[in-house]
Amino acid sequence: MNISINAVGKLKESYWREAVAEYSKRISRFAHFEIVELPESRLSDNPSEAEIFSALENEAKLMQPYLDKKGSLNVAMCVEGKLISSEELASEIECAGVNGYSTINFFIGSSFGLSDTVKKSCKLRISMSEMTLPHQLARVVLSEQIYRALTINAGIRYHK
Repeated sequence: MNISINAVGKLKESYWREAVAEYSKRISRFAHFEIVELPESRLSDNPSEAEIFSALENEAKLMQPYLDKKGSLNVAMCVEGKLISSEELASEIECAGVNGYSTINFFIGSSFGLSDTVKKSCKLRISMSEMTLPHQLARVVLSEQIYRALTINAGIRYHK
């Protein structure tokens, strides 16, 4: 199984990078894992709706090659997505393999989210929380939850 987090923006602080690196190392025991950092569109300090829409569409174009990968289950991480448990994520990952998907692509947008184009291209939409999270923290949380799901599926006692 290949698992990819396709995220807009770079992790600027070392503590975010270190946390993701730790979970990347752990995940690699179970699956090929990669994080793809896509450039974030620059916006003015007080962007208009049109400016935000344009930026999200530009970011969607950068995500398109990953959305188009054959054999991929695409998952949009978005606030309007479904709240699921760690066990449900584990089940989704397990079912992806059973259903013939070789890759799971998770998509995390910029601070303004994902474009509707990306969301419509994804089979699943998942929300991490009803609370607002910084998108850099979202990458750490998602990495940890992927690791937790893989340990659940492997029957390893990490999950409590």
